[in-house]
Amino acid sequence: MANALSSMTGYARAQGGVPGISFSIEIKTVNARGLDIRMRMSPGYDALEAEIRRRIGKALSRGSVTVNLNVEREGEGGRVVVNHEALNAVLAALGEISGKVEAQKPTLDGILGLKGVLEQHDAPLAADTEDKLHAAIYAALDGALSDLQNARRAEGVHLAAILNSQVDEIARLRDLAAVHPGRSRDAILARLKENIADLVSSSTGFSEERLAQEALLLATKADIREELDRLNAHVASARSLLKEGGPVGRKLDFLSQEFNREANTLCSKSNAVDLTAIGLDLKAVIDQFREQVQNLE
Repeated sequence: MANALSSMTGYARAQGGVPGISFSIEIKTVNARGLDIRMRMSPGYDALEAEIRRRIGKALSRGSVTVNLNVEREGEGGRVVVNHEALNAVLAALGEISGKVEAQKPTLDGILGLKGVLEQHDAPLAADTEDKLHAAIYAALDGALSDLQNARRAEGVHLAAILNSQVDEIARLRDLAAVHPGRSRDAILARLKENIADLVSSSTGFSEERLAQEALLLATKADIREELDRLNAHVASARSLLKEGGPVGRKLDFLSQEFNREANTLCSKSNAVDLTAIGLDLKAVIDQFREQVQNLE
C-alpha cells in the first residue's frame, strides 16, 4: 500500500502533568532542506533533549522543527539564590563607569532586579516523581507528534492533488509540442532551405560540403525528439513518485530541475513562434510544480 504524501508545515500541542507539576509541549514545523530541530525548554530539563530529538527524528524526515517545553510547579517548590558570578560582573561594571557618568548610585533592589543576578532554583524532585514526570512528557510528545503527522498528511493530500494536476498539464503541453506542425519533415525542410539561402546570399565560396554541414547542423537543432522523449520519461517518474508517497520531496525537487532543463532546450531549438510559446507555458507550469514540491517532506 502506498504511503501518503506529507507537507513539511504543521503544528501540534499537548499538555499533561503529575501531582504538583503541569507542562505543555508545542511543536511547529516549516519547510527546510533537511531535518533541523530547535528546542526551548524550561530550566532544568536539558537532560530530556537527546530522547526528544530521537523521537522527533523517528517520526519526521524533513522540516525545520521548533519544540517548546514549558514546565510549571505549583506552590513554592524552590528557593531564590544569588548568582555571585553575575553579581560580581555587574559590580565590576559599575566600578568601571563610576565617576565617568553623572548619575545616582544604583540601589540594592535595582541591582538585584537585573537579569541573571537572582535565580529561582526549584527544589529537587523525588526520584519516583521525576520518573513519572519524564514518562508523562514523553507520552505527551508522542501524542503531539502523532497529531502533527496527521496534520502534515492532511496538507499532503491537498498538495498531491495540485502536483498531479500540474504533471498532467506538463504532459498535455509535451503532447502539443510533439504534434506541432513545425516538427513535420516539410516544415523542417522549408526552414532549412530558407537558412541555406540566407547563408549563400550573405557569403561567397560555400562548398557543397560546407552547405551539407550547415544543413545537418540546422536539422539537428530543429529536432526536439530527444527532449520530448525525456519529458515523457520525467512525467512517468513524477507520477510514480506521487503514487509511491512518503518522503519523496527531494526526488521531486530534482525531477523539477530536469523538467526545466528539457523545457529550456525545447525553447532554444524551436523553429516556430507558437512552438516557443508552448515551451514557455511548459516552463511556467514547471516553475509552479517546483514551488509546490518545496512544501513536501
